[in-house]
Amino acid sequence: MPDYVVRYGVMRFLGVFKAAGGNDFRRAMKVVVRTDRGLEIGEVLCEADEHVVGGLKDPVEGQILREMTSDDGLEVVRIREQADQELGVCQRYVDKLELSMQLVDVEHIFGGERIVVYYLADSRVDFRELVRKLAGEFQTRIEMRQIGVRDEAKLLADFGDCGAPVCCNTHLVQMPPVSMKMAKLQKATLDPTKISGRCGRLKCCLRYEYETYEAIQRELPPLGTSVMTPEGKAKVVGHEILTSQVLVSTEDRRRILVGLGELTPLADVSAQAESQSNSTADS
Repeated sequence: MPDYVVRYGVMRFLGVFKAAGGNDFRRAMKVVVRTDRGLEIGEVLCEADEHVVGGLKDPVEGQILREMTSDDGLEVVRIREQADQELGVCQRYVDKLELSMQLVDVEHIFGGERIVVYYLADSRVDFRELVRKLAGEFQTRIEMRQIGVRDEAKLLADFGDCGAPVCCNTHLVQMPPVSMKMAKLQKATLDPTKISGRCGRLKCCLRYEYETYEAIQRELPPLGTSVMTPEGKAKVVGHEILTSQVLVSTEDRRRILVGLGELTPLADVSAQAESQSNSTADS
């Protein structure tokens, strides 16, 4: 029977899971799985063939126990409500112990094996006393996990300013590095308020088409290159990457857009003219 790729946990982990009893599972089916953290609710994404598994980075392994039932769904709702209360208890102890940390969310594992506390902090926090108090309060294992602002958005954000659900909470597994260079190449506005996501960092989507832009740009002559156009000699002063056009400044100081197929670097023109001259001399 095939293995399956399953997404689980509030951080949307991915793993390769074997099906107990040789059962078949469909895409988007909610299932009860056993992970290294305990019993959890997961979502089947696809069969784990060699190509799919090759695209995963260090996937965890586990087992699909069964399809999620209506009773399991009620238990999930109860656990979520309980987790909200647990977050309040955690905050009370954090305040009492005067710890320099900001609580983000609490994840109560479906099987009750542990409670994961997600938090932000600018520096290392000694939370040993906090863990002892929480373990005594909840009578289960406590795991503290420090996260960054992008992970905070992954936990709490809903929709981006594009109107779609935020990428980090839907299909992204890892947070790719994004630089201002990517925004400049795509000629996006450089206003930080317009190119920043819910996390306050540059939007992940700026990376999606970056490689395509780079590939097209490599086909265009660099800025400052002298070229021959239908309007005569000119110099490249700008790129319109998606349309494969360049903005040139002509000898009479006009600026026009020219398609890549309509221009020739002057070096090539000179070489062609020299070749023709040599051919004439030889004849």
